[in-house]
Amino acid sequence: MILSRLHAVEEAIASRPREIEWVLVDAGRGDRRIRQIEALCRRHGVPLRRGDRAAVERAAGSGHQGVAARLAARPYRDEGEAFEGAPGHRFLLVLDGIQDPQNLGAILRVAEGAGAGVVLPERGSAPLSEAVSRSSAGAVERVAIYRAGNLRRFLDGLKSHGFQVIGLDPEGEDLYRLDLTGDLALVLGSEGKGMRRLVREGCDRLARLPMKGRVASLNVAAAAAVASYEAVRQGSLPKPS
Repeated sequence: MILSRLHAVEEAIASRPREIEWVLVDAGRGDRRIRQIEALCRRHGVPLRRGDRAAVERAAGSGHQGVAARLAARPYRDEGEAFEGAPGHRFLLVLDGIQDPQNLGAILRVAEGAGAGVVLPERGSAPLSEAVSRSSAGAVERVAIYRAGNLRRFLDGLKSHGFQVIGLDPEGEDLYRLDLTGDLALVLGSEGKGMRRLVREGCDRLARLPMKGRVASLNVAAAAAVASYEAVRQGSLPKPS
């Protein structure tokens, strides 16, 4: 896997240096950010190469910001690990068929900010590619990402482990009227079709985001942000005495 852009490469060097084969920087750039990348490579023992801009572009394509890295694809965690954690504080975003890498990257960025793990199905999901890493602004390196073989069975497992499973759906209840505290899994469907029927039926409840304008729904990454931060807001409120 080839990774590019300054922030994404910095995150990879800092979080998993042993998986990086080499980092290539544009020798024509001597600015502070490139020097930081070079220092980070030396600190973590990552092989560093220097070349001209054309060499970096051959490795990473356009938009590379003067740096490229070759590394192993981000490993997934086993789905059973998603049930772990302190009861009452577990939070997951379960993605049913998100195939656009930019949407997946944006959702990972939301998950990192909201303190959530992310669950992807084995089939029908965008892979953890360079495009996903770039869109996530490095969050792909910090978020726990689990892979489930059968998403419906996984939802049943979540419920047996004490999670409340809420699916985002235009036909659901008003999200702001639901209690989102405690162990929570928010399920988001694909960009066009939404959740598959069996996945939808596996949710405890369905919730919608109230829409005041003419647009019928938000982009899936925007919807993930709104719903996640409503859960964060509710979880930060003082408990009634």
